[in-house]
Amino acid sequence: MNDETIVIPVPAAVMPGLKVAILGAGKMGGILLQGFLKNNLVALENVFATVQHPDRAQALSVQFGVEVTTDNLEAARQADVILLGVKPIQVPDLIAQIKPVLSPRKVLLSFAASVKTRSIEDCAGCELGVIRAMPNTPAMIGAGVTALCGGRFVTQEQMAVAQRIFQTVGRTVVVDEKHMDAVTGLSGSGPAFLYIIIEALAEAGVNVGLPRDVATLLAAQTTLGSARMVLETGYHPALLKDAVTTPAGCTVDGILELEEGGLRVTLIKAVKRATQRARELAAG
Repeated sequence: MNDETIVIPVPAAVMPGLKVAILGAGKMGGILLQGFLKNNLVALENVFATVQHPDRAQALSVQFGVEVTTDNLEAARQADVILLGVKPIQVPDLIAQIKPVLSPRKVLLSFAASVKTRSIEDCAGCELGVIRAMPNTPAMIGAGVTALCGGRFVTQEQMAVAQRIFQTVGRTVVVDEKHMDAVTGLSGSGPAFLYIIIEALAEAGVNVGLPRDVATLLAAQTTLGSARMVLETGYHPALLKDAVTTPAGCTVDGILELEEGGLRVTLIKAVKRATQRARELAAG
């Protein structure tokens, strides 16, 4: 019998030289941390994270095998890309903490909602690249979408790095910053709107006699499949809708009910209202 230990080689990181710090590894920060590790984006020794409490830092360090501390300044010192995962109201204080180690060689990537790149640049006090991100909660299962916009000093290479980071948890799009409030209203708030639609479809299924678990599965999987049809075929949703709608069939009767009930207009108004609220928050 061979007693030699079998060593399974660890695959090289996709971006082995990149050093990343997540300052505030809370809900979304934790999701991104898991995304890095699952996709082997950067080497473990090049990932640094911070949280507020030492016991939490110890637990996360053991769980993920990376350096987790409460020292924002030291984590920022070691990193090339610094992700800001704190609440919007905490961003100015956090920038003040790490300001001594900021330089144009570093990139600040913020996913604090409604905090503009210019505000972060002004707090930083130097010409470093600032990228603002708006991810959404399906990032938790790697099915999110993140909109990115760059500040005044961001290079194409820096934006490409930011895209690669957020692609570990889903898709990315790059937009002008003037569109970020609309992104918040559509893809940021959108999951909540879609959960209501899925819930309503499931309730309808129960109403016409289906068991609740079957109705929920049918509603959720139908929503998922329909979304994939839009993404993977590239067809306009209206064209895909017409392909389901046969003359004098059941679907057209259902669509007439949706139009009469104002579903289309209501969804548009929901996105517009959420966008307006995002603008109000950004304005302070």
